[in-house]
Amino acid sequence: MRLLSVNVGRPKTVPYTDQPEGLTGIDKRPVAGPVRVAAPGPKGAAGSGLAGDAVCDLRHHGGNDQAVYAVAREDLDDWERELERTFANGAFGENLTTSGVDVSGARIGERWRIGPEVVLEVTAGRIPCLTFQGHVGEKGWVRRFTRKAASGAYLRVIVPGEIRAGDTVEIVHLPEHEVTARMEFQATTTHRELLPRLLAAGAALHPESMAAARKYVEKYGG
Repeated sequence: MRLLSVNVGRPKTVPYTDQPEGLTGIDKRPVAGPVRVAAPGPKGAAGSGLAGDAVCDLRHHGGNDQAVYAVAREDLDDWERELERTFANGAFGENLTTSGVDVSGARIGERWRIGPEVVLEVTAGRIPCLTFQGHVGEKGWVRRFTRKAASGAYLRVIVPGEIRAGDTVEIVHLPEHEVTARMEFQATTTHRELLPRLLAAGAALHPESMAAARKYVEKYGG
């Protein structure tokens, strides 16, 4: 398992975002050399966990629990076959493009060591938005991406440091529960009956998903 690329984006004005200034950092490109990774701070006030990476809409993106976004190269390849077009590393706005890692199937709370020092922890899947749809340029993309549920994974930074393309990815902690990024994604989008099952992931679960699961249980039971 290894890191194929580390991808960062700069602010860009586009017509397809509802960010107040029309800016997005979703157009991420691979960079050469090491990139510093650290916990950025609370959501709403802080952006990306990668140095030099722009997060323009702090209402929905960035913060400690969404500090890093990872996508498997295998999932990009699968989309290439399905859509008959190419996707470069970073095309989905991901910070990390991996090889040999089941990113969407990673368990919430699963920890990865990347390179010699950085440790990241899986928190949630990525919910698509209209900015993502506009960036990809596929009609009905939000619905299509949601149906496929190859969500990739958001991660928080447990141990900061530097990473670079070619680094190894090692799973250093595997929780005993079965709550994956894909399940979290499905529970918070199209299969809300799964929400109670998310609670098994405990404190590692993204706080917003935890709140949604608890609210569901209070209303419907679990």
